[in-house]
Amino acid sequence: MLAQQRQSAILDLIRQRGGVRVSQLVSRFGVSDMTIRRDLEALAERGLVDKVHGGATLAGPGSAEEPGFAAKSIRQQAEKRAIAERAAALVEPGMAVALSAGTTTAALATLLADVRGLTVVTNSIPVADALYQNPRPDQTVVLTGGIRTPSDALTGPVAEAAVSALNVDLLFLGVHGMSPRTGFTTPNLLEAGINRRLIDAARGLVVLADHTKWETIGIATIAPLEEADLLVTDAGLPPDARAQIGDQVGELVVVDPA
Repeated sequence: MLAQQRQSAILDLIRQRGGVRVSQLVSRFGVSDMTIRRDLEALAERGLVDKVHGGATLAGPGSAEEPGFAAKSIRQQAEKRAIAERAAALVEPGMAVALSAGTTTAALATLLADVRGLTVVTNSIPVADALYQNPRPDQTVVLTGGIRTPSDALTGPVAEAAVSALNVDLLFLGVHGMSPRTGFTTPNLLEAGINRRLIDAARGLVVLADHTKWETIGIATIAPLEEADLLVTDAGLPPDARAQIGDQVGELVVVDPA
């Protein structure tokens, strides 16, 4: 079993039980104590588990806890880049697209700088900055006003009013979490509101979510899984999760960060 596969299986066990001991994992996977400790260290570095004496527990942020943009931008960088590259292939010259706030959508923005005749609507300061750094005279970037959140999103009545008057071909939506029961979620109530308006403005919804978003639940639901026309995720998503998501979204695309 490859390290990535073993770590995914360990994470599944921790999610099921809430916590595990190193000795249990050594017996289950038939590897050394040191190997298991390295696996737990890798999962802890990704923010998925909390290491405790003799084992690990599931990392448990509150449903309203919102990490800042800078903190999130250093997580799962390879996965986000691969997801962004797949999403960029959907964008054609002359389209009008919307990008929500998020580190994966910000990664996507850097790949759209050379698309001619593109109009981008966004409530994300980093997304707008990425496009302003490499301006094209035939591109238009529409940045909403609004109340700034820790994720560098612009939200509230001003942002929602701006988006409500627009129509775009595709929305690329970044999310905090996703699960069959709660759908796509965010820890910020104001972000939920602007994201719903963005969905209403778009003909198609493309959700960008790396595997760590699975079974992470924020306080506010943005939309049910069924509302996504396409979900782009990475190969770290467990097989059972792929089956559940595949039954609900319009299309599931799994990219390999390698």
